[in-house]
Amino acid sequence: MQQTLFDLNEKTVDDISNPETYKGIFSFHKYWGKKPTESLAYFIQNYTDETDIVLDPFLGSGLISRECLLRNRRFIGVDINPFSIEHTKFILDLPNPSEYIQAFNEIEKSIKEKINSTYKTENGKIASHFLWKEGSLVSVWRRPETGRNRLEADPSDIDQNQINKYSDYEPRNIRKSTFFTNSRINSKAEMAITDLFTRRALYNIDLIIDEVEKYPDPIKRALYLTLTSSSGQMSSMVFAITGRGKTKNLVSEKIEVGSWVIGFWKPNLHFEINVWNCFESRATKLYKSLQDTLIKKYTVHDSIDSLLKVNNGAAIIHANCLLSLKEIPDKSIKLICTDPPHSDRIPYLELSELWNSILNKKVIFEDEIIVSNAKERNKKKPSYINDMTLFISESSRVLKDDGLFLLYYNARDKQSWKFMELLSSTSNLNYIGAFPMEYSANSVVQDNRKGGMKTDFVLVMVKNKSIIMENHELEKLPGWISYLPKIES
Repeated sequence: MQQTLFDLNEKTVDDISNPETYKGIFSFHKYWGKKPTESLAYFIQNYTDETDIVLDPFLGSGLISRECLLRNRRFIGVDINPFSIEHTKFILDLPNPSEYIQAFNEIEKSIKEKINSTYKTENGKIASHFLWKEGSLVSVWRRPETGRNRLEADPSDIDQNQINKYSDYEPRNIRKSTFFTNSRINSKAEMAITDLFTRRALYNIDLIIDEVEKYPDPIKRALYLTLTSSSGQMSSMVFAITGRGKTKNLVSEKIEVGSWVIGFWKPNLHFEINVWNCFESRATKLYKSLQDTLIKKYTVHDSIDSLLKVNNGAAIIHANCLLSLKEIPDKSIKLICTDPPHSDRIPYLELSELWNSILNKKVIFEDEIIVSNAKERNKKKPSYINDMTLFISESSRVLKDDGLFLLYYNARDKQSWKFMELLSSTSNLNYIGAFPMEYSANSVVQDNRKGGMKTDFVLVMVKNKSIIMENHELEKLPGWISYLPKIES
């Protein structure tokens, strides 16, 4: 029996402090969908009515869109990141599981053998992993026909010839990537996609894209996200795990396969993994998740104006939110719930360039509201604070008098919070308090730098204190504070 991972049961303040495990559709795409939805559902249920409009100007994974539409609220989502738009449209238009797996099986029949032929070893068997050290192939692995232990061999002339076949290959379907000099994510302006993948891997990714393009949405979108979700493991950024057991003085010489960690670090000792195996593994995961998810198609409008004329659906807009907010009438939004870039914490748009290149989506980096260490971008804190102040002001204008504004935030320095200190002079909003955002799992994109807060906070703002404060339960939230979170620096 199909269930929904987007639970319609009434949420309580206890649910916010005890989010469910990161699983299913939430965990399908690496680094997307990890934000707990319990707080979103709680505020949608308790502070909005049916047909009210909920706004998220920094859309991210887009899980909030489905939470709104499941509860018959209208929704406006805006993001500068093309990948965010694709992921949200995927969430709102999930493919039928049987149609998805049928498409995958057709692709398998068409190109699996061709892809595997690029990994044929000396004995005609298909390799699963290639271990590289400082630019040289040092070991070839394949799966056993029986049993669990992998088979390892030294590289042969055939293995080297297989690699050489693609030494001049240039990707056909992946657009030229734009990288910046940013030590935070190990990127350099002169980098290209060929620095992150072997040319053989890019050849095989092109074969998959050729097949994916033959399908209509929502199948095509789901297949594309299957590819982007597996692309990290297809890359040359999969590190090799060595020396396990050091803490117990039982150091193992066995090498194990690690995983891609977000960023663009290419380890000296790394793996090249069979592209088909990566794609198949992710497709299997999505198929299982789809079987456990309520499949329902929602109306997606191509403009804010279209949404305002009806009582249902979502407007999903690829744009700078400062421009899109100008299209929204005064006092028309009941709930604003958003998670903007946290100053210089994580450069998500730069990190998404790998996926956006595979999707062949254009990115307008100059319109992003962010503080970036990338020297070419000139995205500094003063311009960030100015943009966030403008954002708060526009949000105040579109929020109803009895509306609520939730800002998910975490920055490690006082300067990055300046827009909140200017709240009373730049908007009609009143800050009433905050509570910590609990996660069900740790994230490698958390800010663990010195001075960084150990949790995100949800900052709560209103236009009219008396309306909201009459019967709210916010003070019951564990960790509720009526002042701004304390920053060390």
